[in-house]
Amino acid sequence: MFCGRDLPITSNIAYYNCQILTEISKMNVLKRCICSNLAKQTFSRCYSGSLYEPSYLEEMRPKVPLYDTLNIQLRGYDYPVLESYQKYIHNIIKNMDVNVEDAWAIPAQDFQISTYKPLSEVVDAQYKLVYYNRTVQITDISTVQVPILLRVIEATLPVGVTANVVPHEEYHEEDRYIPDSELNKLKYELEEMGGPLKKK
Repeated sequence: MFCGRDLPITSNIAYYNCQILTEISKMNVLKRCICSNLAKQTFSRCYSGSLYEPSYLEEMRPKVPLYDTLNIQLRGYDYPVLESYQKYIHNIIKNMDVNVEDAWAIPAQDFQISTYKPLSEVVDAQYKLVYYNRTVQITDISTVQVPILLRVIEATLPVGVTANVVPHEEYHEEDRYIPDSELNKLKYELEEMGGPLKKK
């Protein structure tokens, strides 16, 4: 029995079976390619970070850069005004949702000021001035918030008070404490005698 192209029915069926198998194999290859691409996309979406760090750590990082640690140094000769302004700045920073790490007072400095009569060395008057220092330390403030805070400080700064915003350094921590003169004297005497004895 012949049909179509004058081929036997069995050879015609075999021809169509071969075509179907070819199409199925093509579909399988296409399916494997699609699956591998989807797997790659899913992997890159789930593990966008480093190989050894989970992706949620990358998502927790702030999108706006942050400053490390900043010190707001307030100085003035009028103690009540300086104390009041430090409290005001402290409250402003807290209302801006900025972390106030610490706040401290630096030992006051005493100055003896003398004025002289014109064209002479005769003292006209003497004044004793006390220079007070206060520091407010902030951390993790964004680069967007810093200009706003600086503008607030500039606009509200009382007369006679100066303000400086500087990065935190190690010597700022040392300035907080009054040096022990007796201890320093003993250390100096010990160094003159050759330093401490080292045990063998």
